[in-house]
Amino acid sequence: MSSSDIFIGETIGTAILILLGGGVCAAVTLKASKARNAGWLAIAFGWGFAVLTAVYTSAPLSGAHLNPAVTLAIAIKDGEWGDVPTYWAGQLLGAMIGAALVWVAYYGQFHAHLTDREIVGGPGAQDTKSVEAREAAAGPVLGIFSTGPEIRIAAQNLATEIIGTIVLVLAILTQGLNGEGKGLGTLGALITALVVVSIGLSLGGPTGYAINPARDLGPRIVHALLPLPNKGGSDWGYAWIPVVGPLIGGAIAAGIYNVAFA
Repeated sequence: MSSSDIFIGETIGTAILILLGGGVCAAVTLKASKARNAGWLAIAFGWGFAVLTAVYTSAPLSGAHLNPAVTLAIAIKDGEWGDVPTYWAGQLLGAMIGAALVWVAYYGQFHAHLTDREIVGGPGAQDTKSVEAREAAAGPVLGIFSTGPEIRIAAQNLATEIIGTIVLVLAILTQGLNGEGKGLGTLGALITALVVVSIGLSLGGPTGYAINPARDLGPRIVHALLPLPNKGGSDWGYAWIPVVGPLIGGAIAAGIYNVAFA
């Protein structure tokens, strides 16, 4: 695979992943959406199908890593690091594009949701906190773009992300790679999609299961940049956990694979 193929494949694949994954979060969250309050099952399966679609689309070009933790784990497993920056750049750009497309697809719903007094309060409600406090807090639609904990305990939140990512990456490394071992094959795409659904149902409750640094960081940046009224803060104080946790989890999973399976 050439560097251009890797970059284009990861950009397109990750954009599709976030468009469909963030899209189901928007569908369930936004007040004027037909799918509002569809619940956690819809989110878990929506993200699983998003993975399936993104992998099938991008695998011929890049092997469909779509996740910096997966790229890191494969690099550790194979000892080949030259393409890691290209993968990571494509993944982050794709995640930002996908998040922006969610905003475009739900533009009217975002506006209706964020101007509804039942959701954001009455006139002046956004001025009751300092600028610093508003920027730090999670806004009313941040969960469409990125993850956040139900109970904010940094050590537990980090551990949850590490554990979930270990499960994901081990599943990919043990049975999901294509014949060249460079990414997800056809059967691996289905396996990985079902694993993501399982992680969401079993381990997603505490933190929203980022298990992917680009999936969280790219859309969080887009949330901070978009001209959304009354959007609140982007919760940058938490943002390191869904980046560091999955990278640690990916590295641990690669170590387990090299010891137990290689």
